[in-house]
Order: sequence, then C-alpha cells, then structure tokens
Amino acid sequence: MKNSAQGWLSGFIGVVIFAGSLPATRLAVMGLDPVFLTSARAAIAALLGGAVLLVLKQPMPTKADLPSLAIVTFGVVIGFPLLSALALQYVTSAHAIVFLGVLPLFTAIFAVWRGGERPPLLFWLFALLGSSFIAGYAAISSAHSSLLGGLLMLGAVIVCGLGYAEGARLSRTLGGWQVISWALVLSLPIMLPIIYLTWPDSLAEVSVTAWAGLMYVSIFSMFIGFVFWYRGLALGGIAAVGQLQLLQPFMGLTLAALLLHESVSVGMLVSTLGAIICVIGAKKYAV
Repeated sequence: MKNSAQGWLSGFIGVVIFAGSLPATRLAVMGLDPVFLTSARAAIAALLGGAVLLVLKQPMPTKADLPSLAIVTFGVVIGFPLLSALALQYVTSAHAIVFLGVLPLFTAIFAVWRGGERPPLLFWLFALLGSSFIAGYAAISSAHSSLLGGLLMLGAVIVCGLGYAEGARLSRTLGGWQVISWALVLSLPIMLPIIYLTWPDSLAEVSVTAWAGLMYVSIFSMFIGFVFWYRGLALGGIAAVGQLQLLQPFMGLTLAALLLHESVSVGMLVSTLGAIICVIGAKKYAV
C-alpha cells in the first residue's frame, strides 16, 4: 500500500511536469525546425543525465538491458518528441493535448504485453471510457483541424505508450532515473550529427520564447519528468498509474490558454472532465 501511494504521488508529479510539454514544444517550433528541436532536446537531456550517472558512479547497463533501452529511446526520446513537434506545425497545442487522453489506454495495453500486468475488467471499462471521451472529441473536431496533424499526434501517443511501459518495466530493476538517463546517452551518437545538419541559419533570428520552449522540454519534459514518472509506474503499476495521464489534457489546456492564448472550447473541457472521472474509477479498480 505504501509503495502504491508513493507510486501515484510520483506519477502525479510527473504528469504535472509533462503537462507543459506540448505548449513548450509549440513555442519552440515557432522558431526552430522540429528535427533540430527533437535532437537538441535529447542531447541537452543526455548531457544532464550522463553527468548525473558519472557523479553517482552508476554501473553500466547489461547486454540484456540494451533491447529495452533501445525501445525506450525509440518511443520517448525520438518518436514522441519528433512526431508531436511535426504535428504542432499543423494543429494548435490545445488540439494536440486532447490526443494525450488516449495515451493511458495505449500505456495499459503495452503494460499487458511488455510488463506482464493483468488489470481487472472494471479497470479496462474505465480506461476505455476515459479514452473514448477524448477520442470522441478529437473525431468531432477533426473537420476543423488538420488530418495530418491528428495522424501525427496519434502516432506520437502510440510510440510514447510503448516507451512508457517498457521504461517502467526496466525501472523495476535498473531504476527510474537510470533508465531515462541511459536511454538518452545511447541516443547521443545519433542526435549530435542531426544537430549539426539541422543547425539554424541564424541563432539571432530565433526568439527568446523558442529557446525557452527548448529548455523546458530538454530539462523538464525529457529528464526530470521521467525521473518521477518511471518511478511512479514501477511502484504503483504501469496500467494503473498510467491513467493519471488522463489529467494531463486538463492541465495542458490551462497552460495553452494562459501562455499561448489559444482558445479552449466547451467540448475540450467536457471531454477532459469526463476523463478525470474515469481516472478516479480506474484507480479504484486497478487491483
């Protein structure tokens, strides 16, 4: 019970940090190329994670850990950041945030496949209902938004769910912050050449807000948030704690309205509130 409570608390802190990811990415892509943004955020976070690994003298991961670390790298270091950055060239961050409502469902599915978890039927009912609130809104509003942007966001949440589940499974033995740190370090040989090839023509033309967005997604979204998130998933259960992601759209929509002055419709709010109710139900019947 104590581990479960700590897991839910750590997971909630992670979600709060992640809530700023898409608004910050939206700010960044207004002045930076999405591919450069993806590689730069990973490289900055890799330097931070690598420094912590060295200072704390962490042992190297074993060969058996490498396939899982590769999946984490593909899902949360490359896949989600790149696809979401590309999507935000076509849709607002408020619209993109709504897609995050189906992320808990994909995380739970991958938790069964990769993590060996078996949540009860009532948990699945609440998980499906919560995701349907979000998916329903996305379908209704798709006529007024970019189809390509929506497809990119859908791909982003699928690979992110895989990265979350795989990282949480590995965190049980390797440790939460160690998993994201090693995944970032492994990506560095790929990211550095891409940074060189996509370097902005003129740094002076990049706005302060774009640099601020890059710093947020590099330090908080790409590293600190995962320290709490993977710990929460490992302690409280991947499928169960993963439902906290249903709260992320509500937090993100608030930030999008406050920071980017994007419109938040009644439909967005109704869908998000419905999803919050389902988080409560999923938590109750998670075990």
